[in-house]
Amino acid sequence: MSSCDDSSSDNGQLEQVNHIENQENDSNINNSNNNDSFETNKSTLLNKAASIFSSNQVVSGDSCSDLDRQIEQLRRCEIINESEVKNLCSKAREILIEESNVQRVDAPVTVCGDIHGQFYDLKELFKVGGDVPSTNYLFMGDFVDRGFYSVETFLLLLALKVRYPDRITLIRGNHESRQITQVYGFYDECIRKYGTSTVWRYCTEVFDYLSLSAIIDGKIFCVHGGLSPSIQTLDEIRIIDRKQEVPHDGPMCDLLWSDPEDTTGWGMSPRGAGFLFGSDVVQTFNSTNNLEMICRAHQLVMEGYKWHFNESVLTVWSAPNYCYRCGNVAAILELDENLGRGFTIFEAAPQESRGVPSKKPQSDYFL
Repeated sequence: MSSCDDSSSDNGQLEQVNHIENQENDSNINNSNNNDSFETNKSTLLNKAASIFSSNQVVSGDSCSDLDRQIEQLRRCEIINESEVKNLCSKAREILIEESNVQRVDAPVTVCGDIHGQFYDLKELFKVGGDVPSTNYLFMGDFVDRGFYSVETFLLLLALKVRYPDRITLIRGNHESRQITQVYGFYDECIRKYGTSTVWRYCTEVFDYLSLSAIIDGKIFCVHGGLSPSIQTLDEIRIIDRKQEVPHDGPMCDLLWSDPEDTTGWGMSPRGAGFLFGSDVVQTFNSTNNLEMICRAHQLVMEGYKWHFNESVLTVWSAPNYCYRCGNVAAILELDENLGRGFTIFEAAPQESRGVPSKKPQSDYFL
């Protein structure tokens, strides 16, 4: 199979990471016509805007200034220092712990798939989709691994989450995992850029606090991977204890690892984790939970997005020219206030706008 087939590139990952986990344990790595009415409406809108702005401020004064400085630094693809990472991750955990396993998100919202450390392509995404906080974003996981800039990518998204908590939602992907990141690049990148594994540890602690899924206006269920034979209702997701490393099996694992397949019922996944699920499974789940559709990421789509099962499942992929070699375009899903759908397709950032990476990804990323 092609090295660009994301479905196959994760095959057998759990077998690989079991060895890593053992090594870790051994080494202890832890408009109105009436003017008066117009003015009243204007005043109401301004008050609402002020309220929204106020609710988005989680820090103030010097702390807010520091956070804004860090965001601008990260936008330039410059890392922040270790103590700043520690403080940022601490603030992020305080926000994320208050969010549900099925986090409510209001439309309008722009939904994004995998990013995988492709920082300059994330900047392209913000260029075509709008910046935070003017655009409300939902990112469906896999922020790290494989790309050259997982540190800068994850920390920028995290800083935006802390600065504007109601304007960006981050849910967990299968790569937001201690085990997977030790195999697929994020761990090594942290060592290379900071000299120790401390920043990796701070970030992986945050992974455990990320929501497992989101629901947009009660109608669109968003999850990184897919469904689980252990889960029939959203309430069953809400009661999962998510503050842990991604398990090797079970419902939490399935949500992050499963894939749709042109079949019926359930099948074994070639990834070594999660399941393949068919159209009948989706129909039952959507009907039981009064959903219009499921939106997910997790699989490379050369056209940026792909519909499954008569538009009941949508895969969104937001890493163009995946792994700097696949030649695919990327997409984002833009939902208006009535859940009307629009797609924006974008290509990889031009080479002249990119920095020079300190090291190429390891070849075993494509095994």
